[in-house]
Amino acid sequence: MTAVCRTQNFLHLKSMQTQVTIEFDQLVELAKQLLNKQWTKLKKEVEKGVSATEKPSEFVLLLLSAPTYSKKQLYEVAKTRKAINQWRTK
Repeated sequence: MTAVCRTQNFLHLKSMQTQVTIEFDQLVELAKQLLNKQWTKLKKEVEKGVSATEKPSEFVLLLLSAPTYSKKQLYEVAKTRKAINQWRTK
């Protein structure tokens, strides 16, 4: 059953959700039929989704730019831990 109501010159349909599979060309044709305001809104939403996946967050950039240990430094840390553990168990 579908309920129809009109507000602000827009037609709102309240019904069950369905999933429709359409070809890319059909999607392009549907997008071309949008009004300029709708097209701008759609374009912003699409670009927002794309830019979010392309740009790493500040946290990721911080982690990637953080200093790292060399193999020699890791060896020294392990050697020091071993010495401290031996000292503690005496």
